Amino acid sequence: MQKNLLLITGILGLLAVFFGAFGAHVLADKLTAGKLIIYHRGIEYQFYHTLALLFIASMVNQNKSTSLWLFRASRFFVFGILFFSGSIYVLACRELLSLGEIWISFIGVLTPIGGMLLIIGWFMIVLHAIKNTIT
Repeated sequence: MQKNLLLITGILGLLAVFFGAFGAHVLADKLTAGKLIIYHRGIEYQFYHTLALLFIASMVNQNKSTSLWLFRASRFFVFGILFFSGSIYVLACRELLSLGEIWISFIGVLTPIGGMLLIIGWFMIVLHAIKNTIT
């Protein structure tokens, strides 16, 4: 689990930096101020949850065991990032991408689903703490 999780985490971190630089240097004069704020919100959430994935990978490394709850949290975070941040990037750039209303309505549904996946990921960490704390 750790090797794959570190690989995915590295890719998501790399993409967050790439999308941040792309937004600052390429999209800055192509998007409205409001759309740039939305775009950067996606980057923020991608970074936060990529750091959470890095934390999970380090916990797995320290314990030398794989917790079911940490495994689940990592999956929810990965899919949450893809759905939440990914949909925000697309929605912020929808005019540049010339997406029709059907695509916009489909992609718009992914944002709250992704947000819920991120919340569930944090809940999985809570469950891990409860199940693995010695009282």
